[in-house]
Amino acid sequence: MGFMIFRPGEREFQAALRGDLRRSRASLSEALHTMRANIWRLPPGARGSRHIEHVQEEMFVVLEGTATLLLGDPPERVELPCGTVAVVETGTAQQLHNESEAETVILIVGAPPEQGHAEHLPDVD
Repeated sequence: MGFMIFRPGEREFQAALRGDLRRSRASLSEALHTMRANIWRLPPGARGSRHIEHVQEEMFVVLEGTATLLLGDPPERVELPCGTVAVVETGTAQQLHNESEAETVILIVGAPPEQGHAEHLPDVD
């Protein structure tokens, strides 16, 4: 039997490597075999990159604050208050925003754990 526990005060957040560098993430992927996951902190006004996942489904769970997902093409703006879960199928254009005036914390899970199959698109407002 194997397991890992990630407690709120014990997570180490790292600066984003690309895109909006105001974001930070705590990786949970080292504990996973058939999916990947990160907890993201987005300060007010921060956004992820607009992209289409061609292999990986993604699930967004808002842990704190309110997030906004821009889904589809043309993009539909969907507000995600705390506690909301959104599942995005492969082939769907998506971009995560924090349009609120408070930090947003969101768990993003992707399966399968394949990376490098996303098509990056220009940001939208």
